[in-house]
Amino acid sequence: MSQKPEIFVTRKLPKAVEERAARDYRAHLNGPDDPPDRDALLKGAEGCDGLLVTTTDRVDNSVIEALPDRVKVIATFSVGFEHIDVAAAKDRGIVVTNTPDVLTDATADIALLLMLGAARRASEGERMIRAHAWDGWAPTRMLGTDLGGKVLAIVGMGRIGRALAKRARAMGMTIHYSNRSRLSPDLEEGAVYHADPEELLAHGDVVSLHCPLTPQTRHFIDTRRIGLMKQGAILVNTARGGVVKDDDLIAALKSGRLGSAGLDVFEGEPNLHKGYAALENTFLLPHLGSATLETREAMGFKALDNLDAFFAGKAPPDRIA
Repeated sequence: MSQKPEIFVTRKLPKAVEERAARDYRAHLNGPDDPPDRDALLKGAEGCDGLLVTTTDRVDNSVIEALPDRVKVIATFSVGFEHIDVAAAKDRGIVVTNTPDVLTDATADIALLLMLGAARRASEGERMIRAHAWDGWAPTRMLGTDLGGKVLAIVGMGRIGRALAKRARAMGMTIHYSNRSRLSPDLEEGAVYHADPEELLAHGDVVSLHCPLTPQTRHFIDTRRIGLMKQGAILVNTARGGVVKDDDLIAALKSGRLGSAGLDVFEGEPNLHKGYAALENTFLLPHLGSATLETREAMGFKALDNLDAFFAGKAPPDRIA
């Protein structure tokens, strides 16, 4: 192109990412960081050649159809891309890219934090301290669950699932997993494979979700599948909120059918189900999976790498459509 391509960046990104975007593109940055609604997204796209969006942007069929013809590429600042109607983008000849590989360790760390926090009643204990309600140590107070020697059942053994498995092995846990296909022995590292994810659930003292959100996985964790899990098991979710049916999980936590849950993602976030906050046996985080400066910078640079390749007439390295 004879001049710098014009892009709309829908959310405020780390300083180094915005500086690179402003250097290499005619970049329209979202200074106040107000998440754009449909109209704002379309208005921001006017006159642009590409979009740099995030998981908070709903780029559905109606938005894709209404985008200016000039928009030829959408780079999402995320691994997941369920917020984008990929089929509609393909139909319009719009390239879509994501940012895999760079948030693996950060998200696995959060999954481990959730697992430990849920097992050791960390949220309950922290609230006690802040409320000045702790009156001293006692032999039977705030008893949690040891994770050493327990079984970690991982639903979705991609990069993040494997990174969590590595951390859990160091704690003495045994790994079972399900995946769309069985891993090679070098990636499996002795983990026990279950072709049927429902059969996997019965084995886990901790069940950790790392699957993408698809029509097949939406509300995968519901009352029926909770019934397949061990009594008192711990559920961890760093995947997508929609993989869990909130009412069913909350009921299981209230009844004691499940021991506790560590959750970083929620359906409809940030407007999560109000029932979670009232439960003592939950360890809740506000979608912190990739929230380190290093990881968010790497995500932004990868999104820009994909845009750079596209506008240079090359194949973007992380093209999904």
